Amino acid sequence: MKNDVATVIVVDDDAGVRNSMRILLKSVGLNCTLFASAQEFLGAYQPSQQGCLVLDIRMPGMSGLELQQELNLRGAVIPVIFMSGHGDIPMAVEAIQHGAFDFLQKPIREQDLLDRIQRAITKDGELRKSLGEHARIKSHLDSLTPREREVLDLMTLGKQNKAIAQDLAVSPRTIEIHRARVMEKMSAHSVAELVRMMLDLNHAASSVR
Repeated sequence: MKNDVATVIVVDDDAGVRNSMRILLKSVGLNCTLFASAQEFLGAYQPSQQGCLVLDIRMPGMSGLELQQELNLRGAVIPVIFMSGHGDIPMAVEAIQHGAFDFLQKPIREQDLLDRIQRAITKDGELRKSLGEHARIKSHLDSLTPREREVLDLMTLGKQNKAIAQDLAVSPRTIEIHRARVMEKMSAHSVAELVRMMLDLNHAASSVR
């Protein structure tokens, strides 16, 4: 699998289903990779792989739900679409509660499946872009000295240089120098942009908890 190319990963123990999925996905130009079991998929799984995962919920050995839980433990972000031929509503509810992107009951209309897959791939791309942006901001933040971090915190509260200088008991000129370094290290063009960066970072951190 090419990690930088969105790929639909299908995990289903039914060879007929896998073959049908391969033909359908290829017909609309989607890359796909097929696995006959959850264990086989985990042996090849790479967290950096973009795309979405289409899972049969009932499989011998490790079930689709158990695979989803294992991926959650590994911090996987790839969206999961479940397929079930059993109409098991409690199972569907559990899958959604554990973060599944969608749940479809077999037989599934091809266009419905393709629509859900396209939405899942779009969501995956947006999430990975957001996580990449958060990682970049965090890296910039970690490059600040303790004093620069203090100045940043006060800047994002809307305080001017003179007030920051008084709070930190240093000269306004010193604050000007720190402020310039903060803007440069954070790759920010304005205080408003700094505020947005910090809000995004704090939101991401609270979402993980």
